Amino acid sequence: MPKNKKNEKSAFFAIVGRPNVGKSSLMNRMLGQKVAIVSRKPQTTRTRIMGVLTEGPDQLVFLDTPGLLKPRDRLGEYMVKSVTSSVAGVDAALLVVEAGTGISPADKDLLERFRGLKLPAVLCINKIDLLQDKTRLIPQITELSGKYPFAAVVPVSARTGDGVQDLKAELKKLSQPGGHLFPDDTLTDQPERVLAGEFVREKMLRLLDKEVPHGVAVVVTHLKEREDGSCLDVDADIYCERENHKGIIIGKGGRMIREIGTQARQELEHFYGIKVNLQLQVQVKPNWRNKEAALRSFGFNTKDLLQ
Repeated sequence: MPKNKKNEKSAFFAIVGRPNVGKSSLMNRMLGQKVAIVSRKPQTTRTRIMGVLTEGPDQLVFLDTPGLLKPRDRLGEYMVKSVTSSVAGVDAALLVVEAGTGISPADKDLLERFRGLKLPAVLCINKIDLLQDKTRLIPQITELSGKYPFAAVVPVSARTGDGVQDLKAELKKLSQPGGHLFPDDTLTDQPERVLAGEFVREKMLRLLDKEVPHGVAVVVTHLKEREDGSCLDVDADIYCERENHKGIIIGKGGRMIREIGTQARQELEHFYGIKVNLQLQVQVKPNWRNKEAALRSFGFNTKDLLQ
């Protein structure tokens, strides 16, 4: 039976908040599919990642943004501008905060931007599963609601899925008539090579300590399925900023790079549903996070954001 396109509605949402509040995990949970990498380290998300959720007549388009922070290099500047430009170009915002915490400087900055744009916004209080005393939510909701006229306030757990259906219901109320913006089977705008590279970087974030994973970039140079459909061949270059970091990434006897490769391959096989042959190489590119040419070559090439 053909769809009634007259009933179709859609909306663009920017998912914003300070680092490590679970923005990417929340988008993945709402989509029911992993398209954004996650880790406990800040700056996991470096650029805008679009996720598309189509349920019946409603299509919600999410822009998962980096955590808002004070930039320390050109990459940091790119990340901050990615957030601000995303907020300026959407129909509504989804502000994500962590349950039981106070208002952060990043939250205040974002609320000011909402106010200046007169932007509809929904407040999502994440990680309620980690809050033993749920009564602490009351003063938090009261304080934040006093700062901005949110269209809705929804406590959720991106980890367990608790409250996520309620959140989607509130977001659908902000959808506007006019049809869907993307084909109904669209999931993300991320090219396959970018997704594959991000899965590799996620494993490095989880396996490596301190500053090393923040100074790495992953570029997939080859991604092609074999003619007989038996395997997906993926070649990726890992760039780091120092020779000693290269040694840490490779590890004693190559143990670390093998573990990174094993975990990334398993993730890729789960995502693509096919056997994967993953080959990794490590190269040194000093201070790449402060070099515009390097940033562009690694995919951070939105000219307006870098200016």
